[in-house]
Amino acid sequence: MKHKPLREQVIVITGASSGIGLATARMAAERGARVVLAARSGDALARIRAEIEGVGGKAIDVVADVGRRSDVQAVADRAEATFGGFDTWVNNAGLSIFGRLEEVSDADHRRLFDVNFWGIVYGSTVALQHLKKAGGALINLGSVASDLALPIQGMYSASKHAIKGFTDALRMELQEEGAPVSVTLIKPASIDTPFPEQARNYMAQAPKLPPPVYAPADVAEAILYAAEHGPRDLYVGGGGKLMSAMRKRVPAVTDWMGAQVMSRSQTAGVAGRQRDGALHAAGRDGAVRGGSPHHVMRSAYTRASINPALTGILLAGATAAAAALLGRADRR
Repeated sequence: MKHKPLREQVIVITGASSGIGLATARMAAERGARVVLAARSGDALARIRAEIEGVGGKAIDVVADVGRRSDVQAVADRAEATFGGFDTWVNNAGLSIFGRLEEVSDADHRRLFDVNFWGIVYGSTVALQHLKKAGGALINLGSVASDLALPIQGMYSASKHAIKGFTDALRMELQEEGAPVSVTLIKPASIDTPFPEQARNYMAQAPKLPPPVYAPADVAEAILYAAEHGPRDLYVGGGGKLMSAMRKRVPAVTDWMGAQVMSRSQTAGVAGRQRDGALHAAGRDGAVRGGSPHHVMRSAYTRASINPALTGILLAGATAAAAALLGRADRR
């Protein structure tokens, strides 16, 4: 399936007011794409649109809650009215709850699924009304938690598992129809965004994401690669890929690690307070980075995944190193 180059595309991004969505919107605009920004925070979206236009880019902003189909349909309608349609739709909006499953209210659990899961269902089915006719890319943001579970973020993990199941089934149905639409699931590991600050927190301590932590630019690069090339899945962060592989091969070990380590690794070690975050209303938007206490790295694994030339170089280097080791062993 052949996709347009980014400079010729119109890209819709939900959750565009902060974090991964904002990083992707800025990067897409820098590379010449016209961008449709969607989120709940109208003030933040207006500032971001003005910023993009101020450096010569083209963007529109639409206030929308992805947990409501009518709002998602309004995003597609604005894109059609302004740009004549869109080429890539990125279902990025999402949030979390930090707290034990038995402590979190049913209302909060349901709201999380409204945003994380139903937001992707609405976004995908609305986008396909256009994409199935014009062709293009549908990109859903899953997580390493689509493959394994995180204690303290149990319902978040459940929503990401559901997103994977929905995305895989949708891809097969579109292939059966012969629809000209690629469907990509992006699976980031921990990313340095305002994600912990915007989560609903039930803990006595402030939440944080477990290491290793990667830069938002790595996810933005993966999303824009998918917009042009349409791969099936992309992991962001070699640590996440390793954890997913371990989960498939030694699930009991990853269960033990989760029970012994993962809960503690998601608390910041400083007093927090019970807070709603952005679960029920727009939060403090406009920031890409989240101030992780851990070292924030760039992912060589992800860069290799989306750069065939770099993959070849890394493979050649690994082969040469292995050959050198074998040679030394033979001499001994």
